[in-house]
Amino acid sequence: MSEVGALRVIVAEDNYLVREGVRRLLEDAGDVEVAADVATAPDLIAAATTLRPDVVVSDIRMPPGHGMEGIDAAHAIRAASPSVGVVILSQHADDAYAFALFEHGTAGLAYLLKDRVSEVDELIGAVHAVARGDSAIDPAVVEALVAARSRLAGSPLQSLTERESQVLHLMAQGRTNRAIAQDLVLSESAVEKHVGSIFGKLALAQEPDTDRRVSAVLAYLRGSADGRVPGWGR
Repeated sequence: MSEVGALRVIVAEDNYLVREGVRRLLEDAGDVEVAADVATAPDLIAAATTLRPDVVVSDIRMPPGHGMEGIDAAHAIRAASPSVGVVILSQHADDAYAFALFEHGTAGLAYLLKDRVSEVDELIGAVHAVARGDSAIDPAVVEALVAARSRLAGSPLQSLTERESQVLHLMAQGRTNRAIAQDLVLSESAVEKHVGSIFGKLALAQEPDTDRRVSAVLAYLRGSADGRVPGWGR
C-alpha cells in the first residue's frame, strides 16, 4: 500500500469515459489511490511492472485484439507478482470469461459486471477483497448463469441432498449463510453444516473458505464431470 495507507490501483479500460468514471468512483472512496490509468493490455502489464500496485481493475476486451487481453494480462501480472489483486470488469455474464479468469485458482481475483460498477460499494468491496487475497464473483453474473447450466451425470453435484442443492443454489446467487438461513427457515449453524458437507462432496475441503465458496459455485455452474475446474486445487 501507499505511505498513507490507501490501496494503489491501476485502471485499464480502452473507453476513455468508462476509464475516467471508474477512476473517479475509486478515488471518491477516499481509501484508494489510482496510480495510473491505461488503455491497452501491454500498457497495463508495463504499468504494473513499474508501479507495483496493490490491485488492478481491468476490462476484459482491450487493444490490441479485443479478445480476452484483460484476463491474459491479469495472469501475466500475477505470475510476476502473486500478491497483486485483480478485478475484471465485463459487459457480459459469460461463463467462459469467468472460468478463464479463475482457471489457475480464485484467491485475489474478482469478476464484476460493468453494469454494477456504478454501485460503488460493489466495486470498492471487490477491490478490498482482492487486496486481502479473497475472491468475488458478481452475484448478477452467477444468477444469470445458474438457470442455464445443466449438470452432467456422474458429477459429485449429483450426490448432494435436496437441501444441500438448495443451499448451493442460494450460494450461487451471492447469499451469505445468514441470508440462506432466513430464506430456507434454518438456523445459521444448520446452514454452516450443509455448506461444509457441500465442500466435502466437491473435494474443496483444503481451500480457504472464501475460495471454497467461489469454487463450489463455479463447479455448480459448470456441471463438470469431476465437479472441479481444471487446474484448481492447492
